[in-house]
Amino acid sequence: MKQLSSFILVLALGPVLLAFSSSSPAAELAHAKDGSGVCGYKDTPKLPWYGWLVHDPDRPAPKRIDPGPAPAPAVPPSDAIVLFNGKDLLQWQTNTWKVVDGCIEAVTGSLTTKEEFGSCQIHVEWMCPANFEGPWFNRGNNGVMLMGLYEIQIFDSYNEKLYPDGQAAAIYGQKPPLVNACRKPGEWQSFDITFTAPEFDGDKLVHAARVTLFHNGVLVHVNEEIHGETGHRIVAQYKQKISKGPLRLSGHHCPVRFRNIWLRPL
Repeated sequence: MKQLSSFILVLALGPVLLAFSSSSPAAELAHAKDGSGVCGYKDTPKLPWYGWLVHDPDRPAPKRIDPGPAPAPAVPPSDAIVLFNGKDLLQWQTNTWKVVDGCIEAVTGSLTTKEEFGSCQIHVEWMCPANFEGPWFNRGNNGVMLMGLYEIQIFDSYNEKLYPDGQAAAIYGQKPPLVNACRKPGEWQSFDITFTAPEFDGDKLVHAARVTLFHNGVLVHVNEEIHGETGHRIVAQYKQKISKGPLRLSGHHCPVRFRNIWLRPL
């Protein structure tokens, strides 16, 4: 990875846009002490659940494994809500995203479902562009926002050494995946997500959200607690006391493609 010590990076994977500037008063990028090239920050708050800083480049990076070749698209179960049929975006709110070659292609901003969901099973197939002409920190940058609040990160973690809690399949800003199961850009990848929505009694959190996730068929989160709404350089909190919300995909000026998106309410 190119050394960026003379620049300032404003990273906001997920709901906020990534930006790159040499004059912004934002925090300065740091690199892992072990010389691995992993980048992140050393001026962020500590995660009380794990003991690492938010976006800590010294946090152990998940081991890379080969998940094998991409299979054919998974056939939706008969009771699934098909959110993208390869033809149109009728299940989604008004947006600037495009349907290209039977796939959704991200532009910028969010692609948000019209319907809201709580606990559910989600299948999403996605692909990072093979020849992205843009800054490295936007390479494959997108995310699956559960209830529009809790991000499962999409990123080109086959090539790029972003901080572990921001790599592909991480619960953004909270928990890296157990392994790095990324395929190369230009190859289809999949998330199979079982999500349990949080429960509230008034303003009191009764049960936190939880997620089990398979990335390319490989188990990377097992009933993992989500500690609140995900964001950049923050410690997560449950600010919105809700148990249903839309599914949202987050665009960051990178033409990530999606196909075969379906959901089963639980």
